[in-house]
Amino acid sequence: QVQLVESGGGLVQAGGSLRVSCAASGRTFTNYILGWFRQAPGKEREFVSSIHWSDGSTFYAVSVKGRFTISKDNAKNTLYLQMNSLKPEDTAVYYCAAAILGSTWRYWGQGTQVTVSS
Repeated sequence: QVQLVESGGGLVQAGGSLRVSCAASGRTFTNYILGWFRQAPGKEREFVSSIHWSDGSTFYAVSVKGRFTISKDNAKNTLYLQMNSLKPEDTAVYYCAAAILGSTWRYWGQGTQVTVSS
């Protein structure tokens, strides 16, 4: 089975940085897109960023572009999200997800809490 496990969340002050990780297992992700979503209390889950597992192409939501960087370590089957210049509105549970090209986001982790204080 595909398993996605997030880690690295925590409390950080506004303007600070944090890196969250997602360990992926159970499948070869050659033709997959891996991504990050987030959900704040009372709000819908929203897309943050994605990366093609094989060619490394990336995409970002406008709200995080220039502040967040998605990356991966194929040898470790690990996805990362480096978050800089954090704002209180970035506070959310951050989830990693996976989708094969041409299909919907199918696999999800359990999430890791990121809290940005002012």
